[in-house]
Amino acid sequence: MNYPLIHRLSRHHISLVQILTLLILISSCASNQKDYVVEVYQTSQSGDNLKLISNNPTTQSTGKYKKVNLQVNADQKFQEYIGFGASFTESSAWNLATIPETLRKEVLTRLFSPTAGAGFSLTRTHINSSDYSNNHYTYIESGDKNLSTFSINEDMKGFTGEENEQVKGIELITPDYDIIPMIKEAQSVKDAHFNIIASPWSPPSWMKTGETSEMTNGTLMPQYYSLWAKYLSTFVTAYAEHGIDLWGITPQNEPLHAHDARWDSNGFTAEQGRDFLRDHLGPQLVKDGHLNLEDLDAGLRVIIYDHNKSTMNDYVTPTYTDPEAAKYAWGTGFHWYTNSELEENNWYAKALDTLRTTWPEKGMIHTESSIDIDANDPIGQYWRESTDYAGTFVPFDTYAYDIITDLNHGVQGYVEWCMILSNKGQPNPYDNFNSAPILINPITDEVIYTPLYYLLSHFSKFIRPGAHRIELIGEAMEGLVYTAALNPDGSIAVVVYNRNTEPLELGLTLKSETLKTHIAPRAIQTINFRFN
Repeated sequence: MNYPLIHRLSRHHISLVQILTLLILISSCASNQKDYVVEVYQTSQSGDNLKLISNNPTTQSTGKYKKVNLQVNADQKFQEYIGFGASFTESSAWNLATIPETLRKEVLTRLFSPTAGAGFSLTRTHINSSDYSNNHYTYIESGDKNLSTFSINEDMKGFTGEENEQVKGIELITPDYDIIPMIKEAQSVKDAHFNIIASPWSPPSWMKTGETSEMTNGTLMPQYYSLWAKYLSTFVTAYAEHGIDLWGITPQNEPLHAHDARWDSNGFTAEQGRDFLRDHLGPQLVKDGHLNLEDLDAGLRVIIYDHNKSTMNDYVTPTYTDPEAAKYAWGTGFHWYTNSELEENNWYAKALDTLRTTWPEKGMIHTESSIDIDANDPIGQYWRESTDYAGTFVPFDTYAYDIITDLNHGVQGYVEWCMILSNKGQPNPYDNFNSAPILINPITDEVIYTPLYYLLSHFSKFIRPGAHRIELIGEAMEGLVYTAALNPDGSIAVVVYNRNTEPLELGLTLKSETLKTHIAPRAIQTINFRFN
């Protein structure tokens, strides 16, 4: 028979004092039970790759390492996050077309599954060809001024293996693969959820003046502004008809490239960009039902600028100070180039603050970053000084500092350029070979997950869409940066990067308890609090 606790105890002649003591112990044990689980994931120069190094941090200090204390205040919320990820390009699709289907699906799972992979949640793609297409292309025939020949078949038709010298002689396992099949297959990954920003690199050459070569440099002629606006809106419609609802669009990738680009480009001054949006693109998107002026979050989001953050405030001012232009713009997109200048300019934190405080109702998205590849050392190059056209820098440091600084100064999403390239940074007909989160050897089918893949995962996997940055109070220390976010499910992610060559002891205070964990030298950690 099951007796009540006190009745059973009394049958064994336990004293009242003993009973009270036992009840106090029971109550004390219950009150000491944590209402959350803490997991610590680390990527380091020594070889940890998003490794779970602890799921039970201690409250005791070892006293062995220099200490840094951080206090999490989840009650103080800042900007809402859209997501983190990389871009769908023709070159990425071509690389996937060279490997077996099972391996291709594994790669996409590693990119888009929030449980079995990085959970990329914000992506980008190109309208017409880009610097990572196999050749130049548009969606209409030359001279078509009424768009009667418009077709996005270029993004669906697959590859012949004859597009350029870099792809010749390489076996295509799935020759009918392409950007749209890649996006659709990514959408089919279990629990995948990602948004897409689309950007044009260049209008068709016959719409431009001052080009140096096909679709390169020069400027869209004003008489074609309306036609180009309709073209872009038609692209949005066509993708939607294939089950791909674009989240955002930028009117022009890198509009300050009118004379010095080596690939598809189109120059738009700040004033030209304002006029194009105000008088042509904005009204066209509204007319076609893509843009909702009553709620810019309810439809397609127009993200202006899409070039280096060093000069973004000068560029956006003419648009944002013109009410008729500003009403169409959701926010600002920017890139990090030239990346070797980021550190000496404190990652342009002041420029970010100026943008955020001057136009607080406008969003902020980092829309592109990349580095040149060292094909002989595609993993090691991230942890040492690396040189490309932009100068000399340490890629892993540059990415970690750039992302965390962006987030701590109001940015809502971070997108890398190509998500997949070959082990040589190809195909790219312009001899501009980049690295990427994932590299594929199209001959041997070897897949390399670079340190960038794991670095991005520390954010994309643990800071989910709809999360908010929260206050993280800590001591200033050279070589240490950190940020924190509160997810919609109540979990908290704290991301810390230790650039120093010595380990550190982190003391994380949440509510009334301080947990201790160690971060390795040259390492990034995500400390993930999951509440029961």
